[in-house]
Amino acid sequence: MTLPLASAQAQTASTVTALPAVTVRGAAQPVTQTPYVGGQVNEGGSLGILGGSDFMDTPFNLSSYTAQLIEDNQARTLADLVSVDPSVRMGSGRTNINEDFTIRGLPFSSQDVAFNGLYGVLPYYRVPLEVAQSVEILKGPSALLSGMAPGGTVAGAINIVPKRALDTPLTSVTASYWSDSQFGTHVDVGRRFGDSGQFGIRINGVYRDGSTTIDDQEDREGLLSVALDYRGERTRASLDILHVSQRIDNEVRQFSISPALDSLPSAPSDTSLNYPGYGRVIMRDTSVVGRIEHDINDDITVHAALGNRRHKMDAVAGNATLTGMNGDYVSTPAWQIFEPETTSFETGLTAKFATGAVKHKLVASFSRMTNDSDIGFVFPWGYASIPNNLYAPIDPPSDYHNTDGIENPVGKYTEATLTSYALADTLSFMGDSVQLTLGARHQSVKQQNYVYFPTPTNAPDGPGYKESAITPVVGLVVKPSRNLSLYANYIEGLSQGASASPPAVTSAASLPPMKTKQVEVGAKYDWGNFATTVSLYQIKRPSATVFNNSLQENGMQVNRGLEINAFGEVARDVRVLGGVTFMRGKLDEMVGGVNEGNDAVGVPHVQASLGVDWDNVLTPGLGLNARVVYTGSQYADQGNKYKLPSVTTFDVGARYRTKVAGKSLTLRLNVDNLFDKSYWATSSSASNVSDGYLFLGSGRIVMLSATMNF
Repeated sequence: MTLPLASAQAQTASTVTALPAVTVRGAAQPVTQTPYVGGQVNEGGSLGILGGSDFMDTPFNLSSYTAQLIEDNQARTLADLVSVDPSVRMGSGRTNINEDFTIRGLPFSSQDVAFNGLYGVLPYYRVPLEVAQSVEILKGPSALLSGMAPGGTVAGAINIVPKRALDTPLTSVTASYWSDSQFGTHVDVGRRFGDSGQFGIRINGVYRDGSTTIDDQEDREGLLSVALDYRGERTRASLDILHVSQRIDNEVRQFSISPALDSLPSAPSDTSLNYPGYGRVIMRDTSVVGRIEHDINDDITVHAALGNRRHKMDAVAGNATLTGMNGDYVSTPAWQIFEPETTSFETGLTAKFATGAVKHKLVASFSRMTNDSDIGFVFPWGYASIPNNLYAPIDPPSDYHNTDGIENPVGKYTEATLTSYALADTLSFMGDSVQLTLGARHQSVKQQNYVYFPTPTNAPDGPGYKESAITPVVGLVVKPSRNLSLYANYIEGLSQGASASPPAVTSAASLPPMKTKQVEVGAKYDWGNFATTVSLYQIKRPSATVFNNSLQENGMQVNRGLEINAFGEVARDVRVLGGVTFMRGKLDEMVGGVNEGNDAVGVPHVQASLGVDWDNVLTPGLGLNARVVYTGSQYADQGNKYKLPSVTTFDVGARYRTKVAGKSLTLRLNVDNLFDKSYWATSSSASNVSDGYLFLGSGRIVMLSATMNF
């Protein structure tokens, strides 16, 4: 980027970050954190156990978004960032209890986001970005690379690369405002110590409180993270401690659709309406993650990582069902306490050697994750449902929030253990112009559910589940020239098989793990300051259903798509980021031919995102940006009865970098959904091809911030 002094300092800081910091994901290989020209996307990223790789040497579609992009978009969570990618969309309401997404038309759960390559250690329902140096998004199944995701996601992998202390001291304070009236502060401090700066500490602290753009909605959140790291001559280690808390009063919820409706009512034009308009959620997460790697010699590296997360959610909420074209809906209120604890461990080695003219990079990995969850679930108010209306909201009963004096016993909900072994080899020929990756992972799943409704009994619900499966990968990269890379892959994703208990079935039953299979081919071209990628893919995902009181597999969802992506500088001081995805999700091999050939739930035929960022040379320090996001029409049900219209939203922003009293100051203004567009969106279930649920898109949000570096 060619901005004045402050911009040059920012670019230098990004470059400095890439050289000394050693971030490990899966295998003990450095992750490339050098920004590509323009500073919005990194030149490479991490591929799970395969380690770090330049994007031109990657046989997959991988994007790594930088801290600079996160800051310039004023992104607080993943929900504020993902729309920059044409293959990724939100899969839930922005101020819902959970933030979920879709990748290539398949659902992705927030609990499946990895932290420094380790699953199950980030906040359960919402991922903060104040701790992120970059966000890596790998599109398509990735069981071999990262193992089975705890929530069963097979759409792809998202990894948060944590911040580390820079070589230069950092003290940054940001004051922020989000409409309607939410104010906050973010403090970011980093220092290195030791004769050669081998010890580092990075501390991030955040506090925000106030009203959102949703009527009567309050959001209070806090974050404290401490990142310690050590980088020696042959040994590198890190320790991350993270505590996050959040309370949302009058959180939004998703809608189910009554089968009595012939079509969908239009989305309310007033984007500030609250739905259902009552309830609250309190969430707390505490995570501790340690990682160490050691170079036995120049060719062999061993590593290990261990993390633990404890989450507690205390929510009063009502899931809503649309019942009338006039906007009527009913909501069933419930009080839920959810307390999962996850411990995740991974270890492995990387060995480099040659057999004749062929170079090898051999990786081996072992991982184990345990997830024990407790739950309390009651309907304490004595009425089954509350009637309401989209266009004329009705206040809930005055005592709805009050849970004083009501007992909500907490008991066992589920216990799960995921264990896997993986082995892969990347063979390089002809001066690395041909690279072939072969590998496989053996994954075993052990799970026991417990009876929790209407009251937790700590009694097993059925015989439990214990299955295993092997998932392979084949990846090929051919580079006819330095700037052109052709690639292909076959890779599988793995999710736990479906299960069912009486009375839905005659006796408790479960199916083996379900494999999602992807075939992809593509090309990448690096023009020097600008890069383009094109990929064709097919993903087949199985599902299951209960039919005649028997659990059985029920067809496939087949997603086929063409993706075109671009990033970098197209002209001096002008950067672009985005692309377009053409896809079709089709239901196939359905039991009895029901819904055969229909569009899959939540798979638009077209998705596009295009952002432009410009440094105004006529006004030194001023930068302007704009983004258009298009999501095509899609269906919310397997029968293709409920069709959601396409939607286009516009985001704009500006920043001004200057100096005050010799200190760097950056002012930012961003407006999401500039024209306050109202719209429906949908997402399918992560476990099968069932009907989806609806949520209303976020209205216009104005964001202001001032960041000073001391």
